[in-house]
Amino acid sequence: MTKRELIDYICKINKTARPEFLANFTEEELNAYLEHLMELDLQELAVCS
Repeated sequence: MTKRELIDYICKINKTARPEFLANFTEEELNAYLEHLMELDLQELAVCS
């Protein structure tokens, strides 16, 4: 994914994230954060079911 795509995807999951803030991070950092968010999202789904 491009940096822009990572930021867009992160913003879809974390509604409080601001693209302007996320733009300060590297693609690698954004990718790591996105992976973290996706893990949390999966854990939340497991708890809710």
